[in-house]
Amino acid sequence: MILLLLVGLGLILGSFVNAFVWRLHEGRDWVRERSECTHCHHTLAPKDLIPVLSWLSLRGKCRYCHAKIHDNPLTEIAVPALFVISYLAWPLALTGAGLFQFVLWCIFIVGFVALAAYDFRWFLLPNKIVFPLIGLAIVQVAVVAVWTMNWKVLVAALLGTLVVAGIFYLLFQVSHGTWIGGGDVKLGVVLGLLAGGFLEGFLLLFVASLAALVATVPALLQGKAGRKSHVPFGPFLIIGLIVVVLFGHRIIAWYSGLIYV
Repeated sequence: MILLLLVGLGLILGSFVNAFVWRLHEGRDWVRERSECTHCHHTLAPKDLIPVLSWLSLRGKCRYCHAKIHDNPLTEIAVPALFVISYLAWPLALTGAGLFQFVLWCIFIVGFVALAAYDFRWFLLPNKIVFPLIGLAIVQVAVVAVWTMNWKVLVAALLGTLVVAGIFYLLFQVSHGTWIGGGDVKLGVVLGLLAGGFLEGFLLLFVASLAALVATVPALLQGKAGRKSHVPFGPFLIIGLIVVVLFGHRIIAWYSGLIYV
């Protein structure tokens, strides 16, 4: 029952992310305006707004002007998929502080999918999404520290931020913004706070780099991309955080076991 609820809610929020990202980029009102085709601007009917199914039934084209729909159904699928994976792999008890963090984590997922979709389309991580996520991450860390009376949570969050955001800031300054963008530095603050630890921060960067390498090497080998091709790194950082939050402690414990055996 909970899984069905997460899937249904995730599909709705995934559809919202598609509309929100486009309206944010166009400077449109994402609260009061009705959904419309980005080409002919025809107002969409309810039958055009069913997550995934509408896109499939229309074969990815607008019902009214037959132009290609820019909204990607993968976004609508990603949110419920991540909701379900997070629920099944959640490393904390789904009670008390653990439940509080899971609810906030679902909110973070929506924000992260929006950031990934925006970065893939326009190679930018907008402050209007990043800054609220930073604020929410600070609130989570503070509430959990007080709730559990464990002040090590604050230290771990600061160490994670120092690793991720600190390294990115250093790279940004040394390269004058050519190696890494300012948006990645700000995103690094959110990721570091949520990673919650020194080792977790490095694991996040390792997983993100590995994911980026796996995604870009085939394009390089096929000649579809070159050394100067612009690759959005934000989505891979988000993948790194998801792996760390859900599986980080197990990975670190496994690796530590290899070293100290």
